[in-house]
Amino acid sequence: MVKMPDSMDECIYFTRRVFDNDGKAIAWVYKKDCPKCGKAKMGKPLDPKTKKPKIRADTYECPACGFSEPKQQHEESLMVEVMFTCPYCGMKGEATTPYKRGKFEGVPAYVFECSGCHKKIGLTKKMKSGKSKAGDDAGDDDE
Repeated sequence: MVKMPDSMDECIYFTRRVFDNDGKAIAWVYKKDCPKCGKAKMGKPLDPKTKKPKIRADTYECPACGFSEPKQQHEESLMVEVMFTCPYCGMKGEATTPYKRGKFEGVPAYVFECSGCHKKIGLTKKMKSGKSKAGDDAGDDDE
């Protein structure tokens, strides 16, 4: 069971999306505990001048002990947690998926499956829309 974050400070990623046919999703990725000391949450390194996280940093580090981990290795160990209403069957559910974008209708997205109708649902970047399939209204169950 997924747990909604209490604060944005707990998350690396957070989004709310609305799909066609009254579907919607809320997704987030929690920060991971430091694997070395376990005292603090890993995050992007802070800029010494502004004391804000570096946006394009290629590492994550622990503020308590200074342990550093490459961005790709760190992000591969994280999971996206999703609370959603399926745009196909209307069922409310929860899902988890790796924090790695796959292809969904030709667009990079975090892809998860509805536990009711077993159709794939994609969380794309904002303003990205997938390629519409001709004859999609026929209700084919090819998958």
